[in-house]
Amino acid sequence: MEKYSVLMSVYYKEKPEWLDYSIQSMLNQTIYPSEFVIVEDGKLTDELEEIILKYEKNFPKLFNIIKLEENSGLGIALSVGIENCKYEYIARMDSDDYSCPDRIEKEFKIFEKHPDLGLVGTNVEEFEENINNVSCHVILPEKHEEIYKFSKKRCPFRHPSLLYKKSEVLKAGNYREYYLCEDYDLYVRMLRSGCKCYNIQEPLVYMRIGKNFYKRRGGIKYMNTILKFKNEQLKIGYFSFTDYLKTTIPHIIVCLMPNSLRDYIYRNFLRKKNKEKTI
Repeated sequence: MEKYSVLMSVYYKEKPEWLDYSIQSMLNQTIYPSEFVIVEDGKLTDELEEIILKYEKNFPKLFNIIKLEENSGLGIALSVGIENCKYEYIARMDSDDYSCPDRIEKEFKIFEKHPDLGLVGTNVEEFEENINNVSCHVILPEKHEEIYKFSKKRCPFRHPSLLYKKSEVLKAGNYREYYLCEDYDLYVRMLRSGCKCYNIQEPLVYMRIGKNFYKRRGGIKYMNTILKFKNEQLKIGYFSFTDYLKTTIPHIIVCLMPNSLRDYIYRNFLRKKNKEKTI
């Protein structure tokens, strides 16, 4: 199997126990990482620093800690992280989520079968408090043609599930500063640059959600970002005018809803609700 880097960004609002849990899930992979890059996006709390220092001390040859003086946002932090990753294959991971132990192994098997791919993601489970409390399933398009078509309507990947090639990310221009749209913006540019993609139809990552998860998907600031992003796609011809209207108007409506209603819409119409017990 190829060597790979894990890329994670951390900022001061994260909870130390969640960070610890997330890092450990990547160290428990059946294919062990060759490098673990953590970008500290601005000054962290002492508790978060203690977690990172623990791993840096116990795994001195594995961890590469990059410290940014100020909180610059996820896009900037990840662009710095990408530049500092040693290996062609990079596994994204968020600092509050959980990866199943065989996630990377299964993603590499897809790359082995289809070496022309530049990015592989997975379906995910959204959970609250712990991974035994799954609230929603996120089922994404599988093959490249489906992903390309879906990307003109909604975001076709879940960020912490991705294993991608560094060369493909750089070819597309790397991450940009784009409030709550850093990932979608990158995916569209990767697709436009010819990157072939695939989503494993199995939930291999558990994404943590809470009362503020869907709140962040609303408000004037987020709506302005969405309008900027979709106007940009319309201008360059990636979205047709029909694509633009079909997706932008509903998105604006959802952004302006009260948080409780937006939460209901996401859980009941944009996700598959969990109706049975999980692990």
